[in-house]
Amino acid sequence: MTESAPPVTVPDEVQIIVDALDDKRAKDIAVLDLTGVSDALDWFVIATGESQLQLQALEVEVLERLKAAGRRPRGVEGPSQRWLLLDYGDLIVHLMSPEAREFYDLEGLWADAERPAVAPR
Repeated sequence: MTESAPPVTVPDEVQIIVDALDDKRAKDIAVLDLTGVSDALDWFVIATGESQLQLQALEVEVLERLKAAGRRPRGVEGPSQRWLLLDYGDLIVHLMSPEAREFYDLEGLWADAERPAVAPR
């Protein structure tokens, strides 16, 4: 009998982000645990928005919910019709158009990262 690795526990902020994105109907929400593959970053949350309006709504929802939890971003890259990046230091949120997500393939670039299943609450 082989032992399986213990389930990854995600920080509260990651769960808050997943919930916010789900509430605004983001597509293909992915959480990457980078702790084992990066010295500078711990987490990526990646989601797809299907229009510029939806990308903006996702951004606002994440910013407001994390602000309510006491976290403010170090920076925000955007606005863009293709990709918004919210930098929380050890945690980065990527909000991307379907085309940008396919083109940049962050999940492929970080294929060695763990991908814990994080269900919205």
